[in-house]
Amino acid sequence: MGLRAPCRPNLVEPLSQHVRLSSFYFFYFASIGAFMPYWGPYLAEQGFTGAQIGELMAIVLATKIVAPNVWGWLADRSGVRMPIIRWGALAALFGFAGVLLHSGYWWLAAVMAGFSFFWNAILPQFEAVTLRALGRDSHRYALVRLWGSVGFIVAVAALGWLLGRIAVGWLPWMVLALLAGLYLASLQVHEPIEVDRSGDGTRPLASVLRRPEVIALLAACFFMQASHGPYYAFFTLYVEGQGFSRAVAGQLWALGVAAEVLLFLVMPRLILRFGAWILITLALLLATLRWWLLALVPETLSALLFIQLLHAASYGVYHAAAISLIHVYFPGRLQGRGQALYSSLSFGLGGGIGALGSGYLWDGVGHASVFVFAALLAAAGALVAVAGMLRTGTR
Repeated sequence: MGLRAPCRPNLVEPLSQHVRLSSFYFFYFASIGAFMPYWGPYLAEQGFTGAQIGELMAIVLATKIVAPNVWGWLADRSGVRMPIIRWGALAALFGFAGVLLHSGYWWLAAVMAGFSFFWNAILPQFEAVTLRALGRDSHRYALVRLWGSVGFIVAVAALGWLLGRIAVGWLPWMVLALLAGLYLASLQVHEPIEVDRSGDGTRPLASVLRRPEVIALLAACFFMQASHGPYYAFFTLYVEGQGFSRAVAGQLWALGVAAEVLLFLVMPRLILRFGAWILITLALLLATLRWWLLALVPETLSALLFIQLLHAASYGVYHAAAISLIHVYFPGRLQGRGQALYSSLSFGLGGGIGALGSGYLWDGVGHASVFVFAALLAAAGALVAVAGMLRTGTR
């Protein structure tokens, strides 16, 4: 009974675990699809300014700087992740319920900090669970993760239609329902068996972080997600300002993620064919194009459709390729902290700076300026990715 991994697993359990993993992603990203696109309009209808909206969104993103690293350390030290993930999902549910109690700025700032500390921390640990469960088939990660994109599409499209017919004040209740589904989904996922990788877990984290390819990867990821900060905070308000309805804005969000789903279906082959570094560089270049176009031609529906199709590259290609490199660079028991660093430096620090800066630009310079800012950030990331690829000689 000392052996922890069976020699030949049966055919039923892997499929069952695949479905369980996919259901967690579905509800997690459905909660994002309910929250991110419509939280700005919700706050605007509560009377908050553009700067305040940017600050409140930045708080949600900024907790990713600390929370994933705290939870990653706990998970790597304990050797188990699912109990931590379950407690985090439950705490996020109760934390977000605080939105229902009061609507003042400082109260919401505290609620967003508390809720997002748990909400943001659980995903990096679940990424490590998924990659461990996939084992040698880690390049097939995108085929599991795509169900998160499906959840996002369902939520953003359904709420875009619904919030065109009922008051946006109902939004917190809808987010709470999806967070409850997330907690229930977490109860169904088993802790995957950890395979001993002959000392990989004893490699010092500092030695990994000194590698030039790791520094370049984390810097490129920072710039990519910083460029998305303005998008997450203001895209819906920006589109509505061009005369489009909230339902159309929701459909545009859904289109972007639908394109991402199609990309996820072929990402295993693309990574094997071209290599992750080339794909990340291409994604950053296309993200630069995406934000420039959004700044220049936001009033044209055909242009907006093309801009949203580019989400397949700026998020789908980028994220799947980045996750595959994190899995390689942070082996064994470093997986949890590797995923946490990726999340905190890119989605947390990068996304927070992008959202915060765009909030001040929105009020002080003009609405289109936030996407010029985004384009410049993505272009900087492309330069870092090219430099990193040339320095390491990898693809």
